[in-house]
Amino acid sequence: MGLSRFAFGFFAAAVLVAPVSVFAATKGDPAAGEKMYTECEGCHSLKDNKLGPRHCGLIGRKAGSVSDYPSYSHAMRESGLTWDVKTLSDFLAEPFSYLPETGMGYIGIFDQQSRLDLIAYLDKQGKDPSVCPPQ
Repeated sequence: MGLSRFAFGFFAAAVLVAPVSVFAATKGDPAAGEKMYTECEGCHSLKDNKLGPRHCGLIGRKAGSVSDYPSYSHAMRESGLTWDVKTLSDFLAEPFSYLPETGMGYIGIFDQQSRLDLIAYLDKQGKDPSVCPPQ
């Protein structure tokens, strides 16, 4: 009987902690994210601004802050967001719901693992100085 109370207590504690760490525990696959990134390349590039701003240095960057990209929406410039795994995942899930009046004309990536894969790819590329030289 004591063991089952211990097991129940352990299970209950694990269930309560799990939702808090879903992004910390869930890892993205950069190789899968690289394949997904081809969908982004119509508007974005790692190194160069295109219709959308470049993605080198995206993780940890304040939204709307690429100084040589002039076309940010007012909503993006004033959002106060800093791009990390959670903010990127939330934004990429439904850009127009997350940040109304965003200029990003993309419906979203509904699958959480796909978003995490894409973010893992962006993070990996952003940390590789041969791809994204420090600015």
